[in-house]
Amino acid sequence: MTNALSTTANSADFAHVTDWVFDLDNTLYPHHINLFAQIDRNMTGFVAELLQLEHDEAKKLQKQYYHDHGTTLAGLMLHHGVKPDAFLERAHAIDYSALLPHPELGRSIKALPGRKFIFTNGTVKHAEAAAGALGILDHFDHIFDIVAADYVPKPAGSTYDKFLNLNRVDTKNAAMFEDLPRNLTVPKSLGMRTVLLVPRNLEDTVLESFERADASDTQDAIDYITDDLTGFLQSILLR
Repeated sequence: MTNALSTTANSADFAHVTDWVFDLDNTLYPHHINLFAQIDRNMTGFVAELLQLEHDEAKKLQKQYYHDHGTTLAGLMLHHGVKPDAFLERAHAIDYSALLPHPELGRSIKALPGRKFIFTNGTVKHAEAAAGALGILDHFDHIFDIVAADYVPKPAGSTYDKFLNLNRVDTKNAAMFEDLPRNLTVPKSLGMRTVLLVPRNLEDTVLESFERADASDTQDAIDYITDDLTGFLQSILLR
C-alpha cells in the first residue's frame, strides 16, 4: 500500500486519471450513517418470509449468502430461484433522510477531470435516491448497477468486464473508490489506481474480516486508504 491511512493523496499519482469510479454505499457517504442497516433488516425480513424462518435463522442464512456469493440476492437466486425484482424493491425500501446534501463533496466530484461513474451492487433507483439526497447525482455520467451486471455482483471479474466494456474505460487511466477491500482486487490487477474508504474512528468500529484493510489476501490491492472522501478528492485537485 502507498499509505497505512491517508486522508490526502499524492496528486501526481492521479494526474493521469480520466475515469473516476465510485462504489455507492459506505463510499459516497460515510460508514457511520449506517444506511445499510435498513437494507440489512429488509433483506433478513424477506428471507424469513420466503423460507418461513425465525429471524435469527434468516439473518444467519442471509449473511452466509452475502459472504459466499457477494450479495444475498445472488445466493437466493442460486439456491431458491428467487426473482430479483421483488427482492430488490423490498431491500431498498428505506428512509434516506439520514443523507443530507453535501455541497463540498459535490464540488469536489464535479471538479475531477474526466468522467465519473457509480458502480454499485445495488440498483440504479437506490443509487439515484442516495446520490440525489447528497446533492451529487448530476455530477455522474453513468450508474452501473446489479441489473446491468446480470445480477452477478462485485467482486466477480465478469462484472468488472461488463462495466468497463460498456463505458469504454481504459483501466490504465482510471481510479476506483470502494469500502470493501475484496472489490479492489480486480481493479488493481487491471492497472487502476485504488482507494479504500474506511470508517471514521476505525479503531472503535467492529468490522468483519472481509471488510478489513489488513486482510492478507487484499492488502496488495489497495493504493490509498482514507476515512474522508471529500478531503481526499480535494487533495487530488491541488495540482
